[in-house]
Amino acid sequence: MSNPSELLKYARIKDFEASYSQDIRDDVYFGLPVKPILEAESRLLSSQEKVLAYFSMEYGLATSVYNIFKSVQPVKPANQVSENEIFSNERIPDYLFSLKLETVLDLPIYSGGLGVLAGDTIKTAADMKMPLVAVGILWNKGYFKQRFWFKYGQLPEEMKWDPSSFPGLIPLENKVKLDLKDRNIYLRLWKYYVYSQYHDSVVPLILLDSNVKENDEATRRLTDRLYKSDDLDGRLLQRVILGMGGVLALDELKYPVSIHHLNEGHAAFAFVQKARKVKPKERESLKDHFAYTCHTPVPAGHDRFNFSDLERVLKPSDLEIVKNFGTEDEEAGIVNLTLLAMNTSRSVNAVSQKHGEVMRFQFSSYREKIKAVTNGIHFPTWVSEPILKFLEAYGSTLGDFRNDPTLLKNVLLLKDDQGFRRNLWSAHQESKKKLCQHLSRWELKENVLTVAWARRIAAYKRPSLIFQDIDRLMDMARRIGPLQILYAGKAHPNDSLAFTYINDIMNAIDRTTEQSGLVKILMLENYDIYIAKMLVSGVDIWLNNPLPPYEASGTSGMKAIANAVLQLSTLDGWVVEAADKPIGQFFGYEDDAKTFADGLVLRLDEDSKALYGALEEMMRLYYQTNKNGEPDVQSAWLDKMVYCLSEAGYFNTFRMVQEYKKSVWDY
Repeated sequence: MSNPSELLKYARIKDFEASYSQDIRDDVYFGLPVKPILEAESRLLSSQEKVLAYFSMEYGLATSVYNIFKSVQPVKPANQVSENEIFSNERIPDYLFSLKLETVLDLPIYSGGLGVLAGDTIKTAADMKMPLVAVGILWNKGYFKQRFWFKYGQLPEEMKWDPSSFPGLIPLENKVKLDLKDRNIYLRLWKYYVYSQYHDSVVPLILLDSNVKENDEATRRLTDRLYKSDDLDGRLLQRVILGMGGVLALDELKYPVSIHHLNEGHAAFAFVQKARKVKPKERESLKDHFAYTCHTPVPAGHDRFNFSDLERVLKPSDLEIVKNFGTEDEEAGIVNLTLLAMNTSRSVNAVSQKHGEVMRFQFSSYREKIKAVTNGIHFPTWVSEPILKFLEAYGSTLGDFRNDPTLLKNVLLLKDDQGFRRNLWSAHQESKKKLCQHLSRWELKENVLTVAWARRIAAYKRPSLIFQDIDRLMDMARRIGPLQILYAGKAHPNDSLAFTYINDIMNAIDRTTEQSGLVKILMLENYDIYIAKMLVSGVDIWLNNPLPPYEASGTSGMKAIANAVLQLSTLDGWVVEAADKPIGQFFGYEDDAKTFADGLVLRLDEDSKALYGALEEMMRLYYQTNKNGEPDVQSAWLDKMVYCLSEAGYFNTFRMVQEYKKSVWDY
C-alpha cells in the first residue's frame, strides 16, 4: 500500500500538510491512483533506460475534458470557466444571455495549436509508458482573457487564476538559480502529472516559475504571461528561462536525461546550459543529445535577437556559444534561435511533408538534415463520447483502436455496411445535438448544415475569407438551404493586423441581422480546448483556409476527422497528405514549393470564389442526404464521413510518436 511519504521522496511539496494532504493520501492523488506516479518516478531516476526530456513553451492538456483531477476543496472561481459572451446576428440573445459552461479551467499554460500538440504528445507518451519528463513554464497570468466589444472587436484582459489551488498542480520546495551576466534569476519548480488514458502510467511535467521572493518585481513578472512580446528583454529572458532553466530543473530533480527534445526554437538555450559543463572540443558530441522540431514557416515565428540584446543578458562565454552556433547575419549582428537549434541538434524535423518541402527551401543548406514527421492528435482526448461508443460496438472488426488508433483504418472494411453507415450518422447527430443544446439560446438546429472556423487568428489563416461576398453566401442559403456558421479564435494582443480580421468578421455578422434565419453566424469568446472539442465533434463541416504554404501542419482538422466531420480546406499543411482521399472538398491557390512569397498577397478574391463554389457543392450534397434528420445512407456524404474516420487512423499522435521513436529519438 503506497502512502504520501513515498510520493514525497520524489516530489517535496511546499506546504504539503496545510494545502495538499487532503488530496494526496494513501493511494489517491487528486482522485487518481498514486502507484503510476511512484513507478514512473522510480523508472526515470533509475538510469537503466534512455530518458527523454521534452521542452515546450506551452502545453494544452485538455484538463477540462480529459483526466479531470478532483479536489476535496471546491474549485475556486478563479479556476473555473463560468460564462463567455457570444457575438451573433441574433441580437436579442446576445444581449440577454451568455454561454454558461461551469467547467474547470484548462490549465492556462497554452495559447493555441503548438501547445495542444505538445499536450497531446506527452499524453501519448504516458499511454505508451515511455520514460519521458516534460519541461515548461508556469504562466501565472496565462495567455489573456478575450472580450468582444461591439464595433471594437477584441479587447484583451489580464487572466487571473490561482495555481496554488488548481487540482493536480503542486509546488515543489525545489528552486534553481539561473546565473546570467549581471543578475541571478531564481525559479521555483512545480509539477503536474499527466496520466495515461487508463490511469496506469504518468509523465511528470515540470513547470518553471520566476514569481518568488528572491527575485525583484520585474523578474517575478517574467513568467506572468505567455508570448508577451512588447518587452524585448522579457521575451529573450522567457526563452532563457525555458532552455537554460529547464536543464537546471532536470539536474535539480536528478533526472538522467539522454535526449533533450526542443518543441520549437523557444528552448534553444538548453544547449548553452549543457555546453557550460563541457570543453569547447566536446560540444560537437553534445549535439547527439538534442533533437529539434520546427513548427512554422512564417518568418515572424523564428526568434531573432541582436548581438547587443544578448550581450545585456548572457555571460560572455555563453554569448560566444550562441554566436558560434546561431548567427544568421554576422554583419548585421543577428542570432536566429531556429539556426541555434538546428546547429546544435542531431535531428531536425518539420511537422508535415509539405512543411518539410518549405523548410528545405527556407534553409537550403540544411536540406539533407531536415526530416518530416507529420503531426497528429491524441485520439482519446478529442473523440466525442457518441462516436467512441459507436466505434466500440464494431470492435471485433476494427481491433483495439483505443490502444492503437492506427487501426481506425479498418473502418473502410465497413464502408458498405448499411447499419454501420446509419449508426455513424446517428452518432454524429448526437454530438451535434449536444452542441445545439449548449447554444440553445441562439436556436441552433440539428438539421441545418453547420460550418465552423476556429483557430488562432492571424493574417495568413485568412479568417474572414468566407465573408468576402455576403450576398453570394445569402443567395446560396436561399437557393439550397440554410447555414449555421460558428467562429472562434484569439488574435495576439499585439497583432494589429489580426485585430482587423476580427472587426471584419463582426462587421459581416452585423450585415446579416436582417436575413430571416437563412444564415446564422455566431462568434464565440475565449476559444479554448473545451469549446474546441464541442465544435470539432458537433459541426458538419470544418473550414480551414490558410494561404499556402504558411500552415506548417494544422491539427484542428485532424480533430474534426476523428469525429467524422468533413473538411473544406485549402491544400496546405497536413491536408496535402490527405488530398487524394474523399474527406471533403479542397479549393483555392496551390503552392508549387518553388518560391516563397512574403505572405502579404492573401488572394482573398480568387480564393473566396473557389471557397463558395466548393461550399455550394457540399451544401447540395448535405441537403440531399439529410431529410429532416433521416439520412440517405447511400449518399456520398456518408462515404466521406467513413473516409474521415479512416484517415484519423494516420493523423494521430500514436503514429506520430512511433515515428519520433524510430527516426528522431532512436528508441
